[in-house]
Amino acid sequence: MAEPENLLTVNIVTPDGIVYSHHAVFVEMRATDGDMTIMYNHMPIVAPLEICDVKIKRGQDMDNRLDEIAVSGGYIEFSDNVATIISDSAERARNIDATRAQEAKERAEKHIEEAKAKHDKRTMLENEIALRRAINRLNVRNHYGK
Repeated sequence: MAEPENLLTVNIVTPDGIVYSHHAVFVEMRATDGDMTIMYNHMPIVAPLEICDVKIKRGQDMDNRLDEIAVSGGYIEFSDNVATIISDSAERARNIDATRAQEAKERAEKHIEEAKAKHDKRTMLENEIALRRAINRLNVRNHYGK
């Protein structure tokens, strides 16, 4: 069993409140400068995040469960063995509606094609971000329970 003093706390917060708060062995995610894993006693850090899946390995008391959360970018701050991720949106794998995510993906792809035809770079960029978010949500949902 993992000793409590070897665990860190992971909090994921959105404007709507706390999405996730648990003790963990590690948390991994994609920062803007590459993949990052944080474990107990990691040096303090603040880093911007990409649209990514956040993987959190819970301790042996939780059967070494791996939780996954889809985040739409944001920041991670780590100090004193507390990792706090702040994002505009975050969704646990078990809460992702795959049908809605697929519809969002298809809608973004359609809008990208329309924007290309009109040479509307702003709309194209906005929908490329929406597409990346939808794909991230689908990937996280598809990993759930595996």
